[in-house]
Amino acid sequence: MLSLALAGKPNAGKSTFYTAATMADVDVANYPFTTIDANRGVTHVRTDCPCLERDERCGHEHCHDGKRYVPVELLDVAGLVPGAHEGKGLGNQFLDELTNADAILNVVDATGGTNAEGEPVEIGSHDPLEDIDFIEREMDLWLAGIIDRNWETVERQSRSPGFDMDDALTDLLTGFGATEHDVAACLRELDYPESPMAWEDDHREALATRVRERTKPIVVVANKIDAAPAENVEALRALDKPVIPATAQGELALRRGADAGAIDYDPGDSTFEVVGELPDDQRALLDALSDTMDEYGGTGVQRALDYAVYDLLDHITAYPVQDASKWTDGQGNVLPDAHLLPRGSTPVDLAYAVHSDIGDGYLHAVDAKTSMEVSDAYELEEGDVVKIVSTAK
Repeated sequence: MLSLALAGKPNAGKSTFYTAATMADVDVANYPFTTIDANRGVTHVRTDCPCLERDERCGHEHCHDGKRYVPVELLDVAGLVPGAHEGKGLGNQFLDELTNADAILNVVDATGGTNAEGEPVEIGSHDPLEDIDFIEREMDLWLAGIIDRNWETVERQSRSPGFDMDDALTDLLTGFGATEHDVAACLRELDYPESPMAWEDDHREALATRVRERTKPIVVVANKIDAAPAENVEALRALDKPVIPATAQGELALRRGADAGAIDYDPGDSTFEVVGELPDDQRALLDALSDTMDEYGGTGVQRALDYAVYDLLDHITAYPVQDASKWTDGQGNVLPDAHLLPRGSTPVDLAYAVHSDIGDGYLHAVDAKTSMEVSDAYELEEGDVVKIVSTAK
C-alpha cells in the first residue's frame, strides 16, 4: 500500500487533517507536539470508478455512485521545528518516521497564526512561506547527516578493486527508500569527485537534496484558508511548487456531519447539502464553509491526497477481475479490487500486485472493456479493467 506522510511544524493542523482523512480518534489541541507517538491509519484517494461505463453502479463499499475510493496509508508524526535535524523538538523521531513514506504533504498554517516553533501568535504576524523552505532544509540536512556518519564505510569500500560508487550509495540509501535507479539518476545530475575521499560536506548535502527530491516528493497543503488573510493564500499559490489550499477543520466537520446523517457529502465533493436538523450556530458555520468551498472548489483535503498519488507519484488505478464480461471475481463481486500502480505498469505488474503466485504463473491478460487480449508490454491506463490469466489459482 502506498504511504503518505504529513509533515509540518507543530500546530499547523496536521492532526486535524489526519483525523478528517482517516476518521480516526487522535489528540487535536492548540499546543506544540500534540502528536508524540506517530499515528498510522488508512485514508483513500478518489477516482472515477469504471462502473460509470456500465448501466449499473458496482455497489462496492468504496464506490459512492461512481466515486471510487482507493486505500492508501497516512502517517501523522510529531511536528518539525528549526534544528530538528540536530534533535531539537522531536525532530529525529519525526524524520526517522519519514523513511518509508512515498510522498509528503507539508501542512502549512496559511493564517500566519503560529510562529516557527509552532506557538500561537497573532494571525498574520508570521510569514507562512518560511514554513515551506525550512521543512525541506531540515529533511536535507538530516539525510546529509546520515550520509556523513556512514561515509567512512564508503571510503573504505573505495579501496577495494571493482568499487562502484552507485552500488555503495545504493547500499547506504536503501533505508531511505532510494533504489539503485534513483541513486544513478541523482548522481548523473551532480558534479562530484571520483574518489569518495575527496568528497566534502557540500557534495554530501547536494546528494541528500537530490535524493530527497526524487524519493520524497512534496505537496504543500495551505491549511486554515477559511481564516487566512487573502494575501497569504495568494503568496502561497504563487510559489513554483504544488500548493493545495485546504481547510482540514471544514473537512472534519463535513465528514462528521455526513456520518451523523445531517449532511449529504462525499469526500472530494465541491459542495454539500444539509439534509438534517442543525442548530442555527452550526448552520452559520456551514454557510461560511460553503463560501470557502465555492472559492477553492472544495475543502482541499481530498484534493491534496489525490494530487500526491496521481500527480506527484504519477500512479494509475487498475482493476483485476476473473470474469471479463461481468467484471467480477469468483464470488460474483463487481470490480472487487482496485490497485494503484506506477504509470507505465503492465498487466504482468498488475498480476504481481494481486499476488506473487499470480505473477509467477502469468500467461496473458484480457482488456475487459474490449474483450481483447493485450500484450504483456501494454501500459495500463487509469481505470483499466483487466482479466489476468494465470496457472495459479
